[in-house]
Amino acid sequence: MSTPFPFTAVVGQDDLRLALLLNAVSPAVGGVLVRGEKGTAKSTAVRALSALLPEVPVVPGCRFSCDPAKLDPACPDGPHEVGAGIERPARMVELPVGASEDRLVGALDIERALAEGVKAFEPGLLADAHRGILYVDEVNLLHDHLVDLLLDAAAMGASYVEREGVSVRHAARFLLVGTMNPEEGELRPQLLDRFGLTVEVAASREPEQRVEVVRRRLAYDDDPAGFAARWADEETAVRARIVAARKLLPSVRLGDGALRQIAATCAAFEVDGMRADIVMARTATALAAWAGRTDVLAEDVRQAALLALPHRRRRNPFDAPGLDEDKLDETLEEFGDSPDDDPDPDPDHDPDPDPDSGPDGPGGGGGEPPSEGPEGGDTGARPEAGEDGQPQASGAAEQSAARASEPFRTKVLSVPGIGEGAAGRRSRARTEHGRTTGARRPRGTLTKLHLAATVQAAAPHQRARGRSGPGLVVRRDDLRQATREGREGNLVLFVVDASGSMAARQRMSAVKGAVLSLLLDAYQRRDKVGLVTFRGSAADVALPPTSSVDAAAARLESLPTGGRTPLAAGLLKAHDVLRVERLRDPARRPLVVVVTDGRATGGPEPVALAGRAARLFAAEGTASVVVDCESGPVRLGLAGQLAGELEGTAVTLDELRADSIAGLVRDVQGYSRRAA
Repeated sequence: MSTPFPFTAVVGQDDLRLALLLNAVSPAVGGVLVRGEKGTAKSTAVRALSALLPEVPVVPGCRFSCDPAKLDPACPDGPHEVGAGIERPARMVELPVGASEDRLVGALDIERALAEGVKAFEPGLLADAHRGILYVDEVNLLHDHLVDLLLDAAAMGASYVEREGVSVRHAARFLLVGTMNPEEGELRPQLLDRFGLTVEVAASREPEQRVEVVRRRLAYDDDPAGFAARWADEETAVRARIVAARKLLPSVRLGDGALRQIAATCAAFEVDGMRADIVMARTATALAAWAGRTDVLAEDVRQAALLALPHRRRRNPFDAPGLDEDKLDETLEEFGDSPDDDPDPDPDHDPDPDPDSGPDGPGGGGGEPPSEGPEGGDTGARPEAGEDGQPQASGAAEQSAARASEPFRTKVLSVPGIGEGAAGRRSRARTEHGRTTGARRPRGTLTKLHLAATVQAAAPHQRARGRSGPGLVVRRDDLRQATREGREGNLVLFVVDASGSMAARQRMSAVKGAVLSLLLDAYQRRDKVGLVTFRGSAADVALPPTSSVDAAAARLESLPTGGRTPLAAGLLKAHDVLRVERLRDPARRPLVVVVTDGRATGGPEPVALAGRAARLFAAEGTASVVVDCESGPVRLGLAGQLAGELEGTAVTLDELRADSIAGLVRDVQGYSRRAA
């Protein structure tokens, strides 16, 4: 077994270490979501935490880690006899992003259940993680159906496995810890709210601290056991402090003054529901116990707010997480304790201990790290020719980015036919979840039994198999897998005209607002998105296909305009993006959204070249929509002609903003060569 990197040897990351330790003191806090760029010790710190957790008493031989002091009468391995248990280290179980449902919740042998009436159950990862840590790396990439199962288990403290009326239930209470890189996409709000605390991590910009990180990592890689031995005393001290804080926790007093501050803070930041108040109360109590106090102070409430509220105050996917600390301080001061709310503190007790004085005591924390600015490409001005072909001054050739108008709700855009892509919420697809449409023989392990088809297959053979009792004699060849139809996520590739003809500020603001609205829809439907822009003499991939809708919105916001309209270059660049993406993810079907007025200028025969480029998409059956941005009393209808070449559908910008885009791609009948 490999030696984990010591928790106390992690350099910096005070908020991350504090959040993990608070959950070790009080698992009721509800877990931690760690957000940050790659290479910031997120996974290292989480994996190191398990070595600090106290051992747990379990019933010998129980696969579900039953507590001998609180036996579970419904345990599948029960009933257990009352007696002394054994102690074992707390487990940290990792959930792979690509895990199957059976691997997570466990597998029930349907064949034995039908033929013999025996509940033969193989526990999954939820059973392994009971009374320990369930760690999900890249939790934002977890499939939706696994997210739903996690939500159910976290809410009920139990896991239910059901197959056609045969069910098994076992306890599943665990500390949920997830790590994610926001650039790869955001979490569903339901799962986001299930994490008690969240921390933002970033690599230090201090050279000395970076040097120390490299020094420790190299020393660990050269001799893991020796490196761990050098930190053994610090690890033992933190482990002992966790045990002491757990013992002190029931004695910590959460006064009415602190409760008023918690309630006022949650109300001031307009968080949804009451979970935030409860999590803040538990976190503040754990902070006091960690500091060795029996009273919750205002500083505990403040730190609890910085850990428990940032991910709950997001009003839409494009709001950056974080809190206004000035507003937080004003709220805490306004609703601060009155002299009669809490007893006077012990004059001999230091009200503000420094738990961060050494590597064995990360505490305190400093709230949110400085937030990173929006991602954006090179927006430096360069002289370009205008629509009339004459050189322009730099200020005219490239105008500063216009702000997007207010986003609005759009109706469903979907790709025609039935796909088999990643689970999502946009287009029809054959999936493991959804409504049952038929049955087939299972390929590999049976996951979804079609009961009627199975009985129908077994019925003709009952006499030949010597059936004598009421039970049905079922053999493996009789089993039938249910085929289901659900929804898939698509690749929505935006091709946006940023030329001079689009440069009118009010017009570009409306265009960006429309694209932003479609991006919001893509976030909700679990799509991948990409952004291609064209202006001047070339096209650029402003954002390669990604699950991070936030990144697409940031690139769109900083998009400048000006220059000629190389429409053909934009379409060819989009075609190249789709060609590469088909190799990476062949099952994900694309939807191309071209946002343009249809003009094509620059180079020889620009209109004919744009037509030939558009016909490439039509030949491959790629679903497409052209958002016509032409304005004014006289319209040339060039966007409509482009839609005809694409064999797609055109809609004006006014129609799009009027929320009348319902079924644009759904109504593109017969244009997809891959339609089922």
